[in-house]
Amino acid sequence: MTQKPTILSQEGLEKLEDELELLKTVKRREMAGKIKVAMSFGDLSENAEYDEAKNEQAMVEGRILEIEAILQNAAVLDTDSLDTERIQIGNKVKLKALKDEKELVFTIVSSKEVNVREKRISDESPVGKAVMGHQKGEVVDAEAPSGLASYEILEISK
Repeated sequence: MTQKPTILSQEGLEKLEDELELLKTVKRREMAGKIKVAMSFGDLSENAEYDEAKNEQAMVEGRILEIEAILQNAAVLDTDSLDTERIQIGNKVKLKALKDEKELVFTIVSSKEVNVREKRISDESPVGKAVMGHQKGEVVDAEAPSGLASYEILEISK
């Protein structure tokens, strides 16, 4: 079964590559040092520092595997050929909530690049999923924790 490629921006790809490099070099060395120190405390069966260091090491190794899998299956988004007719990953979108007239502006990204502070939401989120493929002027409904919310698409840009 072939996996659907993970679409990443050039910036997102570079962030993941930088994180992978940091984990493989600095963090791995750090973990090895912590394990070595913890082992020097003696009996490993009752050594909380050793258990903690091994758990941290497992998390680092797990994240390395996760990033490698993402990068192996990544497709970099070509922002030059990005369409502004219909919403897709990479588009900046301006919506108006019909309930309270509030305007929202965000960029649609893959789930691997979500950053709420930077107003980057996933194409798999309720609002992201609701707007995908729609055009300016259309009204879409998204399932929100508070119930169904309706939005008018005001703008689509690169």
